[in-house]
This record gives sequence, structure tokens and C-alpha cells, in this order.
Amino acid sequence: MPYNMRNFNRYLCIILLFFSLNTVFSQKGNFEIKDGHFFLNGKLFTIYSGEMHYPRVPSEYWKHRLEMMKAMGLNTVTTYVFWNYHEETPDKWNFTGEKNLQKFIRTAQEVGLYVIIRPGPYVCAEWEFGGYPWWLQKNKNLEIRRDNKAFLEECQKYISQLTKQIVPLQINNGGPVIMVQAENEFGSYVAQRKDIPLEEHRKYSHKIKDMLLKSGISVPLFTSDGSSLFKGGSIEGALPTANGESDIAVLKKSINEYNEGKGPYMVAEYYPGWLDHWAEPFVRVSAEEVLKQTKLYIENGISFNYYMIHGGTNFGFTSGANYDKDHDIQPDLTSYDYDAPISEAGWTTPKYNALREVFQAINKSKLPDVPKPVKVITIPQIKFSKVNSLFDLTDHQKPIISDQPLTFEDLNIGNGYVLYRRKFDKDYKGILEINGLRDYANVYINGQWKGELNRVHKKYDLDIEIKSGDRLEILVENMGRINYGAEIVHNLKGIISPVKINGTEIFGNWEMLPLPFESFPKHNFKKRDIAFHSPVIQEAEFMLDETGDTFLDMRNFGKGIVFINGRNVGRYWSTAGPQQTLYIPGVWLKKGKNRIQIFEQIKFHNTISSIDHPILDQIVK
Repeated sequence: MPYNMRNFNRYLCIILLFFSLNTVFSQKGNFEIKDGHFFLNGKLFTIYSGEMHYPRVPSEYWKHRLEMMKAMGLNTVTTYVFWNYHEETPDKWNFTGEKNLQKFIRTAQEVGLYVIIRPGPYVCAEWEFGGYPWWLQKNKNLEIRRDNKAFLEECQKYISQLTKQIVPLQINNGGPVIMVQAENEFGSYVAQRKDIPLEEHRKYSHKIKDMLLKSGISVPLFTSDGSSLFKGGSIEGALPTANGESDIAVLKKSINEYNEGKGPYMVAEYYPGWLDHWAEPFVRVSAEEVLKQTKLYIENGISFNYYMIHGGTNFGFTSGANYDKDHDIQPDLTSYDYDAPISEAGWTTPKYNALREVFQAINKSKLPDVPKPVKVITIPQIKFSKVNSLFDLTDHQKPIISDQPLTFEDLNIGNGYVLYRRKFDKDYKGILEINGLRDYANVYINGQWKGELNRVHKKYDLDIEIKSGDRLEILVENMGRINYGAEIVHNLKGIISPVKINGTEIFGNWEMLPLPFESFPKHNFKKRDIAFHSPVIQEAEFMLDETGDTFLDMRNFGKGIVFINGRNVGRYWSTAGPQQTLYIPGVWLKKGKNRIQIFEQIKFHNTISSIDHPILDQIVK
């Protein structure tokens, strides 16, 4: 065949493929709530959904995980959209690459799944600050989750950007999006914020609904709350759904009360697993319990969404925290495995296999084959060739100086660490108090470790002795902003109140060195002695003949973060547990030369290797 003819045929194939794909994506459908039921293209429809959040899974794996849901028997995928994931800095929006929401939605459609979008603006989700950008706190006139002009203006910006992505992919425009949530779990917030009148709460939530509608959302809206919390959380014109409700009679009664005495009946969050915190046991939910509840929903015609069907990973600094008066803060693990039917690495579990049998029994046709798992490799021992104290880095940085310690927000950083230091011109001996610690700190005098302060264990003071001429250093870590409950409005990080010794405020001449770790710091690594408990930066290169998923074994390390080929894969805290490994997606590794970089805060170790399985349930007392 002549070259020109080959080119013509190639272009013709591309054009035909383009038009065929556009025909598929442009076939408009209809999803509606009518006569107490869901209808899809005029036919009764029951939603069998699983929740998966695209930021918690590498984009290369989206299709694999969605195919696993389809093979289990689900017909829908639900995802949160995290505002702070897409607004990277004020007014700078990113919906490309790993953040390509439209690609995720289209991939779901390609696999044969419908899509439910949960955009918040508040999402909870064990995610940093419940999805809010940290810098909202810098505006003193702004209060989140409230009928507040400054906050609603920011919400409008977000919703305007978001709806540009999802409106073209609503089912009535040829896409797979069938429902959108208005706000999220607002009833629980109303119950906790009794200082705000109910009328004001409801005024706020209805304004969020109106923003969604005015921005082009035309598919049905819904809310989700515990069944006893609909009074505060329901929104007129949005279907109320009951999170976590296992009793069918209670489910129907609560929805009937706020939905004109009829369905459809839906559980927007059914929990086949549960969330996990550092320094607490890993929570498991039995396959038998999940199987029993699933059958009950199906037998009673209840629509439901598994939260989570596949959790994935809180890469980087994306994990949030809960607040508990006994712990003060409960930071979430890097792993978001959730004991879900599909594991963190995308593997089947006994829950998955049992549920697939249930759904196969109600499907007229054979379910698709389960996709094969991603290949797993192990990396032999890597020796760190470059090691140095973090203080060698900070000694060459220009500090920010203030009379009092400044917060992360004052210093204009969202995450990572801040080193606070001060030189003393007189002696002090007694109790160092940092009641405003947010969240974790190591204390040094002249580079020598003196102790740990820890909001998780409510330890805010330390015996200390300082001589004239000594330099006090306090390395503070933000372990994730609170993402749930009334305390979400108190989310400043760093040192947020005066530092005291024996009750006397230490005022004047504070130096602060922000360490946001947006990328791993460049350093010449001219090695100096590493003192006990010194914070350490370390780096090594390693070679791979093949790539695949793997799990870094962090059991010989203490507390810190790991970068692989420039990507922050997350926190570890091996001296607390229960998570002892870090999941490394194979798509982030390369054949040939790779680089690993670690910032270790308390327990330097000179080698590292990986294993072929996760360790998520090894608590350390």
C-alpha cells in the first residue's frame, strides 16, 4: 500500500473512532425521582454504588479499580470532590493530570458505571480540613459552614469551577452523572453547633443548594445524614438519605418524615470497614456482618453506597484528623485501606468475593471477570548514601522573626513543619509549657534532643534547663487539620499561644523557619555527626529491573515522611503504629535509576527495603 494511502487510512480510522466515542458520550439519558422511586431512562432503578476518591488512587489505576467495582456487581461509583485538591493556591485551579475529574468520570462511563458526585463544599472524608483550603482561615471575617458573606463568596468560586467540570457530564448531557450531593452531613454539625440558630444553619445549607442549581446542576440533589439528624441536615428540594442506617424501618420512617411520606430509600454511606488513627488499633468489620446487611438492603429494595468500596491512600499531607476530648486530636493514617472490600493496593478480599457472589445471584447475566491485580515487587536493601541533620539545612536559612511564635497560617504555609527557635540571655530551669501546640514537636537545646511534646497524648509540657547563651529549638509538625465536628473551626497549626517556662511567657526574638516540604529540600549533604534523636534528611538511589507495587518497610524508622522519585507518598509513625508500611504504586517507580528521600524526625536508620504486603495493624504501646 502506498505511504499516502496508509496515512489516509490511519487518519480515517482516527476520525471514525472520534465520532464513535462522541456518539457514545453524547447519547442523552434521564435519571429522575418520581412516585417515590429512582427511574433511569424511564425504568425503575436501584443504586448499588461503591465510593472511591480519585485523589487517593493514581490515575493510571482508576480504570482497574472501576473495573473491579463493575466485576463485583455494582452499577455506580460515588466520589467526593476535594476543594483544596483543586484550588492549589488562592484562585489557582487545577483539573488536569492526576486531578482530571472529567477523565475519572469518563473512565467510569467507559467501564459501565454511573457516577454520583459529592462536592461538599465540606466533605469530611478523613481528608485535610474536610476539603477546605487552609488559607480560608487567614480571612478574619470568614467562618466556614455558616451563612457568612466572605465564606459564601469563596464557596461560589469553588462551585462555579466545579460545575464547569461536571455539568457537561450529567446524564441529560450524555454523561454518567446521575446525582449530586448538596453540602455533606450537615445535620451532625447543626447538632454540635447549638450556639447558631437552626434558622441560620438552614439558610446557609439552602444557599449551597441554590448555588449548585444556578451553576447548572440539573440531576437530582440529595443530602446525607444520620437518620436522627434530618431536621438540621435536610434541604428542601433534595432527597434525604440516611448514613449508616441498618434498620430498614427506621430508614423508611426518617426519610418519609422529610420527603413527603415516600421514598426512594437510600443509605448514602454504608460502612463495610472503618477509618483508622495513628496510635490506635486498626478497625476491622467482618465479612459476615457486611454480607448480612447487604442482603437486607437488597431484599428490601434499598439503594445504597459502600463507604468505602476502595479507600486508597492519603498521599502527601492529605490526611485529616478527628477531635476527641480524651485525645485532643486523632490524626488519620496515611493508608486509607478502610478494611474495604477492595484493599489499598487494589486486591480482592474475602468481603469482595462474598459480595460478588451476592450480586451475581441477582444479575441475569454473568458478571465481568475480576481484573488481575497489579504486579507486586520487593526492593532489596537500599543503603542511604547521603545523610545529614536537618539543622545543617536550617542553619543556612534566613528566619522570620517575631516577638511571639507565629502559626503556619501567619507564615503562609499550609502543611509540613516549622522550626521555632530562640536564643536565651539568662538561665531558666523548670517546666516548659506549650499548651498551644498543634500538633507534634521535638524539643532541642543547642541541637541536643530534650523530649517530645504530643497533642495526640495531650502532653504539652517538659522539664527543661536552659543556660544563658543556649538556643532552644522546637520542631513542630502539622499532622492534619480536623475534618469533622464543631472543632473544625479551630484549625490553626504550629504554636498558636504563648510559650511559657514556669508560667512566664517567653516573649521576643522568636525565629521561625518554615519547612513545607512541598518538595524534598536540596542539600549538599556534607555530613556532620548525627546526634541522638536528631532530625535527619537522607537520600539514596536504587536500581530496578522491573516495576510493580510494593510496600516500604518502615519498622526500623521512627516518624517522618518519604519521597519516591519526587513524590511525597505520605507520613509514617512506626513507633506508634498501627501502620508500619507505606504503599508505593508501581506507576511511580521506573526501570533503571530511582530515588528515595526521607525526613526522619526521631530514629535514624541507614538502610531500607520493601516487602510484598502491607502491615497496617501493628500497634506499638
